[in-house]
Amino acid sequence: MRWLERLEEALVVVLMAAMTAVTFMQVVARYVFNYSFVWALELTGVMFAWLIFIGMSYGVRVGAHIGVDAAVKSLPAGAARAVSIVAALACVAYALIVAVGGFQYVRKMYDVGILMQDLPVQQWIPRAVLPVGYALLALRFGQALYRLATGGEVHLLGDEAKEALKLQQDAGEDRQRR
Repeated sequence: MRWLERLEEALVVVLMAAMTAVTFMQVVARYVFNYSFVWALELTGVMFAWLIFIGMSYGVRVGAHIGVDAAVKSLPAGAARAVSIVAALACVAYALIVAVGGFQYVRKMYDVGILMQDLPVQQWIPRAVLPVGYALLALRFGQALYRLATGGEVHLLGDEAKEALKLQQDAGEDRQRR
């Protein structure tokens, strides 16, 4: 699965860089040359959608999503694990339901064959990220569920307080070294 992780990361990086480049070109063209690329906004919107749908599975993999987990943290370890397993099961089910619905939607868009407004691309192509993104999300939650069920450590949510304390501690250490 390492190849999938690298692909996920590469897509996030490429999409962010491409969005930045297209937006920069559009700004330069508009304000320096008084010209506008008609397709730039639509392309940026598509890339942003792909970034979101690929990024959500990446966020689960690295534990970067935010959430409220005060109640779960107050539970004993066994109960917290059980609640986490139920939550992961619900997330897998939700992601699979949306992935299947997304596939049906994309299939209908394919059958209709409508082009995008400003780009000569059929609409089903950029919308294919919907089932792909949710299938990746189901995979990531499935991996978390497996780790939970086998007694492994799982961090589905980012811990902002812990990260802030770590940054403060690192800053204090840097001041002491100077």
